[in-house]
Amino acid sequence: MIRKRPKPFFRFKKIEPRRQAYKGQFRPLNPQKYIGDINKIVFRSSWELAFMKYCDKEKTIVKWGSEEIRIPYNAFGNNKLYYPDFIIVKQLPNKSFEKYLIEIKPHTQTRKPVLKEGSRSTSTYKKALYTYEVNKCKWNAAFAWCKKRNITFKIITEKHVKFF
Repeated sequence: MIRKRPKPFFRFKKIEPRRQAYKGQFRPLNPQKYIGDINKIVFRSSWELAFMKYCDKEKTIVKWGSEEIRIPYNAFGNNKLYYPDFIIVKQLPNKSFEKYLIEIKPHTQTRKPVLKEGSRSTSTYKKALYTYEVNKCKWNAAFAWCKKRNITFKIITEKHVKFF
């Protein structure tokens, strides 16, 4: 009796390297409002895209830019550059202007991850903790940078973006 070999499992699709789920180029309806090169406006999430559309259409926002500013920061002894997601100039009802530096992040990255009691420190937990600590270094540098320039720094999460 001759036994047949089992079929190999290479019939499955080849797994592609991980890509960002939502990325593309944004074309503003009001290019005169944009600070920077309008041909290089890139969004890296659906939340950033929603905020770009809001900035482009909102009448009280007179100027806006995406990743146009760089702020030096130090994380774990390494000097790096931080590019906040947005800078906006908003006209207030009294005709004065206010500047905002905006960072859009998932809510989970704005809170320190909690290791459940009795569980071991997993690689997922370690990565989340590292991401949180790096973000904290970036945001501390951004707060200091903004304070010197009389700019308000805001962190927006998916809980806020749904209002745009």
